[in-house]
Amino acid sequence: MTKVITTSLLLTLILLACPATRANELALSLSPDDSIVQWGPCPAFFPEGCELAVIHGDPAKPNADILFKIPGGYAFPPHWHTSAERMVLVSGEMRLTYEGQDPATLKTGMYAYGPAKAVHHGQCVSTEPCVLVIAFEAPVDAFEVTASP
Repeated sequence: MTKVITTSLLLTLILLACPATRANELALSLSPDDSIVQWGPCPAFFPEGCELAVIHGDPAKPNADILFKIPGGYAFPPHWHTSAERMVLVSGEMRLTYEGQDPATLKTGMYAYGPAKAVHHGQCVSTEPCVLVIAFEAPVDAFEVTASP
């Protein structure tokens, strides 16, 4: 069953799930198109065209948030992460398949959750790029399916 969550409800859920803000942290607001977003390559086993950007935290530590951007029509290979991932599709339309489950089609604004060590793959089925905000609970990593979880 696919569930759609409105953006305001989603933001409330994210805020409730986050630990209390430290007194010395500043609030942050940005768009994937902002000039302060520094895009870099995806892991080497992903085809060329995939980009990542850290938008909050340290990817070597728990609770980092990243942007994942792929061109329209781009398929990304089966892989898994040590961490669970909480995702919101910011632009495009993406088909996401977790091993043993039916594919889900995400539309802009939809939320998805991926369990830790769950093998998954997908494709940006729109002509425009797909951009996902992904919140990782553990340090950010990605492993080819040849490296069994």
